[in-house]
Amino acid sequence: MDIGKPLIDWGKYDVEPLRRVILDQEPAAWNESNQRQDDYEVHKQTESIVMLFASLTWPEVEVTRESGWTRLHEEAKPLMDKIIAEHYTPGGVILRAVAAKLKAGKSITPHFDSLPSFKYGHRIHVPITTNRNVRFMIDGRPYRFELDHVYEINNRKVHSVVNAGKEDRITFIFDYVPADAIREQNVVISNG
Repeated sequence: MDIGKPLIDWGKYDVEPLRRVILDQEPAAWNESNQRQDDYEVHKQTESIVMLFASLTWPEVEVTRESGWTRLHEEAKPLMDKIIAEHYTPGGVILRAVAAKLKAGKSITPHFDSLPSFKYGHRIHVPITTNRNVRFMIDGRPYRFELDHVYEINNRKVHSVVNAGKEDRITFIFDYVPADAIREQNVVISNG
């Protein structure tokens, strides 16, 4: 969503329960679903644990619970609900939720999120791990994401990430479409 600026820092949140459960996942969990990598060329160098995923159709959208739901929802859902309640119009739908890993030495090339659902959805980032050599660019400017903070990024601006560090960078990401946007766009959500 174009939020009128590159980034909003929503401040500090207790993300430790979510961080713990994500970091405790077995290596195989990161490769159970490659749909994100298959659907989006820019994410080829990432791995993910997918909780919720939305079809590429708009305005008829199917949201499916993926294998990551059983792994992460007990810790992720209360945090997502709290963030939504404090910063967004209630009654909407979470279309996507994923723990995304950018391996050390890898990158996500410059792009903007062009699907219609991205035009209406808030893209929230919760840093789980990072290092001083991660560079997140939005609209030509670098940003450093702090642990224990929550951010909304303007995914309609060109953005990219480079992890030049020796440690993986993990971020929990979710997309929330508020109820008013669902009504205005006559969006039909089905659960798969």
